This record gives sequence, C-alpha cells and structure tokens, in this order.
Amino acid sequence: MNGILWAMLVSMMPIAELQGGIPIALAAGYPPWLALLACVAANILVVPILFFFLEVIHKRLLHVNSYQSLFDKFMERTRKKTQPLVEKYGVTGLIILVALPGPGTGAYTATLAAWFFNVDKKYAFFAISLGMLAAGIIILSASLGVMKFFSII
Repeated sequence: MNGILWAMLVSMMPIAELQGGIPIALAAGYPPWLALLACVAANILVVPILFFFLEVIHKRLLHVNSYQSLFDKFMERTRKKTQPLVEKYGVTGLIILVALPGPGTGAYTATLAAWFFNVDKKYAFFAISLGMLAAGIIILSASLGVMKFFSII
C-alpha cells in the first residue's frame, strides 16, 4: 500500500490518530508538509463519520443490550474526561482537548463529547479541526526532532 495512504488510514484509527499517522508518513519519506496535511485531512474525516454513526446507526443499535451497556460505559468515561473542559470553555474546550496530543484526546473523544454535550455540529467540526491542526503541528515538530536526533547518533 502507498505510504501516504497507510499514514492516512492510521490517522483515522482510534487511539493512533495523528500520533501514529504523521510519523508513518515521515518514516516513509514524505515531505513534512504533505505528512501534516494528509494526516490531518484524514483525521478530520472521522468527525462527520462519527456524527453520522451517532445520529443514525447508534439509534438503531440501542435495543441490543450488549451494545448499549458497552456504549454507556464508554460514554461515561468520555464524559468524565471531557466535562470540565467543555462545560467551562464550550467550543474552545474542544479545541484544547484535541490540540494537546495524548491518549484519548483526539477526534473520537472530542466528537463524542460534542455530541453528548449537544454542541452545534458546525462549531464542533470547526473546533475539532482547529485542534487537530494544532496537534498535528506539535506531533510533526516532535517527530522531526526525534528523527533528527537519531540521524545524528
């Protein structure tokens, strides 16, 4: 598979997201600007896909007990993690949540939080996208620094 497509696919996966995609694109030899833009664009696609799932498919799965139980546990964990930021800062809280790279702070968590706290989808999409761009720049900078460090040794 083409290296940039692989990086984009990884950028769309939960947990890995940009933290996995950007280093893969760089390791495959793609220019930093292309790695950043391709991986952020792919990660942004998660937002409308997840909103669609939550508004259409999720409602149809609610009658399945094992699904509802698992979803409720997952949402409770997401609520606890995101409530302070979203309640205090609103849409800006979504930007902060996504912009600071770390486990469980990407597009999936922010989209679930936006849905749970009834943030307008347009504002949520814009905020999450802005946060992803900021996170992408941070991850790109860190990845380039690590690559430079190891190429010197």
